[in-house]
Amino acid sequence: MKGDYQELVDEISALLAAPATLENRDFGLIAFGAHDSEDDSAMDPVRTRSILTRGSTPAVRAWFEGFGIARATGPVHIPAAPDAGVFRDRICLPVRHRGIALGYVWLLDTIPGPTEEQLTAAMEVAARIGVLLADEERAGADLSRELRAVLTAERSWQYDMAVAALRTALGGEERGTEGPHALVCVTPWPLADAPSVRSLPGVAALCALPPGSPPPAGPAAPAAQRKAPAKKEHSAQEQAGRAKGTGESAPTGPRTLAALVRLRATDTPSPALTAAERLLATAAPGATAGVATPRLGLAALDASWREAAGAARAARAEPALGPVAQWSGIGPYRMLTALPPGAARDPAVGALLEPAHTELARTAESFLDCGGQAGRTAAALGIHRQTLYYRLSRVEQLTGLDLAEGEHRLLLHMALKAARL
Repeated sequence: MKGDYQELVDEISALLAAPATLENRDFGLIAFGAHDSEDDSAMDPVRTRSILTRGSTPAVRAWFEGFGIARATGPVHIPAAPDAGVFRDRICLPVRHRGIALGYVWLLDTIPGPTEEQLTAAMEVAARIGVLLADEERAGADLSRELRAVLTAERSWQYDMAVAALRTALGGEERGTEGPHALVCVTPWPLADAPSVRSLPGVAALCALPPGSPPPAGPAAPAAQRKAPAKKEHSAQEQAGRAKGTGESAPTGPRTLAALVRLRATDTPSPALTAAERLLATAAPGATAGVATPRLGLAALDASWREAAGAARAARAEPALGPVAQWSGIGPYRMLTALPPGAARDPAVGALLEPAHTELARTAESFLDCGGQAGRTAAALGIHRQTLYYRLSRVEQLTGLDLAEGEHRLLLHMALKAARL
């Protein structure tokens, strides 16, 4: 598909004797014509930035959109605006399909500029680009639906069917669906839908999950062991799960975004990390991202989603892990994020976790993070060692735990980490 765009952009560049740049409606770069001019002014900062960073600044976008390019049906001449970083006049060719603006072709205006006949011919090519963008947008919507179905499937036979549908939508084996992939989770996500995959190289599918769509709580059975459930009385938990869509109780919690990223190899997660960083740039303030263990094929996407969501939660609970955390690097949070909500709250530490004892809890966690070494802990907290000993004695009084006992330390440490989640 990218090659088709490049050919059409090159065709416009040849028609107008000027290098053209194609961006989607969100100003994400799709393709650009070759720049072979000896005139350095032909590469102004806006075009350079678009090519190098695959996007434009908010000031540049606001300047261009102020000329009505989203509503225009023909070429739009836009003057320079040095204050916004636009140092050259431009011509914008809106890319539309069935009345909807899907992208823009940009050219630097010249003297003399292109003739009306040339611009008319270029607009005909832009219309062909619009058909491709519309087809790709429909395909992206299908992939978003299929990925969402996989990540929200509750029973094993539904999950298997959803994975098969996603594999088909992605193009099957000929598109490398059995190759290495990694799932990325971004939370919270501010929008009800997902961005276009066009501006995210390597991303195969994206979907936004509504509030109340957490990952499965437990490990999935191997595919070979899955079968349709026998008819039986539904448990209270299953009945509550089915009631989510009946209006009896509104789903709560933030939206999340899932991204399925193709990798070159399972030991090369860099495309997934890059995708996570780019998605965070448009996410809600304070959002975090988690990256699952890379795997071959799509069969274990449920396990990957638990990992990605767990890593994102860990990064939110422990800022030192984020804002992008890999499942392999979150340490004890790998176990804690797999527990049901509230399961790790031990009664022994309840009093310590009250707001009045925040400083004591922080001291205890730092002491345990430092392996029980008083000198390191006092230095990390910036307090005197005697102050540390006093606080630790207060912790023992509140919890009834003996910090000289290994099992007591383990219980307290896990309970404090779980409280962050």
